[in-house]
Amino acid sequence: MIPLLFALATTVAGPATPVDPTIARFDRCAALAKADPAKAAAEADAWRLGGGGLPARMCLGLAYAAQERFGPAAVAFEQAAREAEIQRDGRAATLWVQAGNAALADGDAGKARGFLDRALALPVLSSAQRGEAFLDHARAQVAVGYLDAARTDIDQALALVPRDPMAWLLSATLARRQSEGPRAAKDIAEAARLAPDEAAIAYEEGNVASLLGKPEEARAAWARAAGRDADSPAGRAAAMALAGKADAPPAP
Repeated sequence: MIPLLFALATTVAGPATPVDPTIARFDRCAALAKADPAKAAAEADAWRLGGGGLPARMCLGLAYAAQERFGPAAVAFEQAAREAEIQRDGRAATLWVQAGNAALADGDAGKARGFLDRALALPVLSSAQRGEAFLDHARAQVAVGYLDAARTDIDQALALVPRDPMAWLLSATLARRQSEGPRAAKDIAEAARLAPDEAAIAYEEGNVASLLGKPEEARAAWARAAGRDADSPAGRAAAMALAGKADAPPAP
């Protein structure tokens, strides 16, 4: 869940301080990854082949991710993370997180778990970054069927990022999947308190109410979700639930 945004660490002492050409090139490449990701990928790959090293691989990962080519993005971020570890570069942990997120988006939860394990083993992530990494790790655990392990991850995340509504949403969804109705109800209520207008949270409120045998509350929550963002995955799923075509959300 950590955003795919990077900057090469630098401190500019004053206007007379020259800009490191490598940093400048990375900044241009990262900006191009937003504006024209295919062109950025080509330029980053040429830079990599020309000895661009870590910053070239970082930009290549960003460009692939912007194109939703998540498999190649995972490879680029993994290679960047390995190179950062060799160089004892402090960005290695964040790069492992990015590799894990890309692998998750590519549907390879097993590989994502491994990448995120590498990130969490490094003692350099901030508390917030570590909490988000635990949430990503939990998503990977759920995808491979390790629900109890995912609960451990989510509880650690909640201790680190207690004001993240998505953490409470994932916790509620997992509790519902494990038929822990009271825990699901408590956690989705906290998610709704923190983000009262979020369609995905309203959708899960409906699912939890359904689990607890409260069909009227469930339909009201699904209606809120569909009304808040009809074109989102949660909005569409809520509309299907209201139509009686589905009553369970995607996994966290």
